[in-house]
Amino acid sequence: MADAPGLLGPVDEQALDEVVTFTSGLIRIDTTNRGGGDCRERPAAEYVAERLAAAGIEPTLLERTPGRTNVVARIPGTDPSADALLVHGHLDVVPAEPSDWSVHPFSGEVRDGVVWGRGAVDMKNMDAMVLAVVRGWAREGFRPRRDIVIAYTADEEASAEDGSGFLADRHAELFEGCTEGISESGAFTFHAGHGLSLYPIAAGERGTGWLKLTAEGRAGHGSKVNRANAVSALAAAVARIGEHEWPIRITPTVRAAITEIAALHGITADLDEPGFDVAQLLGKLGPAAALVENTVRNSSNPTMLEAGYKVNVIPGHATAYIDGRTVPGGEEEFRETLDRLTGPDVSWEYDHREIALQAPVDSPTYAKLRAAIEKFDPDGHTVPYCMSGGTDAKQFSRLGITGYGFSPLKLPPGFDYQALFHGVDERVPVDALHFGVRVLDHYLRTA
Repeated sequence: MADAPGLLGPVDEQALDEVVTFTSGLIRIDTTNRGGGDCRERPAAEYVAERLAAAGIEPTLLERTPGRTNVVARIPGTDPSADALLVHGHLDVVPAEPSDWSVHPFSGEVRDGVVWGRGAVDMKNMDAMVLAVVRGWAREGFRPRRDIVIAYTADEEASAEDGSGFLADRHAELFEGCTEGISESGAFTFHAGHGLSLYPIAAGERGTGWLKLTAEGRAGHGSKVNRANAVSALAAAVARIGEHEWPIRITPTVRAAITEIAALHGITADLDEPGFDVAQLLGKLGPAAALVENTVRNSSNPTMLEAGYKVNVIPGHATAYIDGRTVPGGEEEFRETLDRLTGPDVSWEYDHREIALQAPVDSPTYAKLRAAIEKFDPDGHTVPYCMSGGTDAKQFSRLGITGYGFSPLKLPPGFDYQALFHGVDERVPVDALHFGVRVLDHYLRTA
């Protein structure tokens, strides 16, 4: 990446080389998390631990389950009275089918200035950026003002029980003094059209409500009338849930996001005006509507169905799974609505549940995150946003840690970052990694 005049920070060339090497190296370690405990993060954990140790940073490896390894390390700051900052990233990735990809998803191939493979954006790129930055500090002899706690976690792509949940519940002492944290899914370039470049910084997450629906009926012959058909009852409930239109609920983070994005489009958005039509406003925001449209309401998407064992046998039992998400403050409405939509013949329970999060967008931390981006891309516009899904910040919030999504990348027009999350041909430009290292280094030096 050619350095623009005045933008070259203290990051050395070795750090720029290492971020590419580490991203590729971590991708080549297959840490596919298929759920149900089917994953082994230990080789990736050892990879980062060895490189931390080589820089004089002492790593601690921790496991709840053999092979499901987490790494935690602390870099002491110069001000013992300052609050500590948590920087965390997960080592596991979602599955990838090689036949669907242009390159093998675990090749870590670097081709035409791009690093390819599963985890390139979610989130081995950020894991590598953190590693490159702190190793650069070690070469320089630099110490940050506040303690920096680094955590590489297991199991984020499933329940987090072997990862951040385990760390928060069983090893809280390792995070002593941490009041804020940064991690994935924020500070990437979002091209909003007409030359407008946005950098959404995550200051919230919807809550997670993964549901299991169960219908009990009367088993019988497929040729006979059966008014107690579990499959019919379940299918009707699933259809009602899938078709339900959840009402709009604007939370403080989403309000700030809509207001700032609208202003950048020359639109004044008074969300308190009686009868204000949020849906109509989103229609005026073009591509940028994608940053908020999934977080203005709760959601419930059917994802799995399980029933029966033979075409001419009516089963007595049927189950379904729903991916539910709730806006901050929306969980009571979610529960009451599910009770109504499932009806009397179908029961439901949480298969996995986590709270929604919000972080202040008027805080000194948010201002420093914004300043770090704008230093290296003065033409970019940072905006707050709420993630539609969730991260390990939910589990770390149990320790009183306020989380922001900040894994900086400067991306070219046409590069659909969000589509590559859990998508085919996941990849990240080398230039974007270099930008991320510089921004992250600057922020952590000034945090």
